[in-house]
Amino acid sequence: MAIRNIVKRDDDVLYKKCRPVEVFDEKLHMILDDMKDTLTKANGVGLAAPQIGILRRYCIIEVDEGFFELINPEIISYSGKQRGVEGCLSCPNDWGYVTRPNKVKFKAQNRFGEWYEMEANELFARAVCHELDHLDGKLFVDLIEERVQVQD
Repeated sequence: MAIRNIVKRDDDVLYKKCRPVEVFDEKLHMILDDMKDTLTKANGVGLAAPQIGILRRYCIIEVDEGFFELINPEIISYSGKQRGVEGCLSCPNDWGYVTRPNKVKFKAQNRFGEWYEMEANELFARAVCHELDHLDGKLFVDLIEERVQVQD
């Protein structure tokens, strides 16, 4: 496994829409494993492929419910609202309140190309929405309603 460089907000790759994953091979598995190591080292909640310079539709999320790999993910439905502070590994020192759905149902493929469906609530739902925004070339900073200062 390797630690990947995380692309910062001034890189154009973060503002481009990602293409679907079509090949589920060892190369993909290696990148997903690298992303997990990178996320762990960075102490983040989620990491999307464009954040490591790859314009493909996949991301990883680690929350209390566990570790998840979402390949070619799509939100099927959502409900409720939550307002909370978000940050992003690609936007260090930017923090702010963002309103997201409190519950999302999504479908995605696993690393072997098998489809699954899942429901996510609260922080997990927030992370799914945040990471899927990355796959569409959007950053959370454009959704900030109120900026906040976070002390390290």
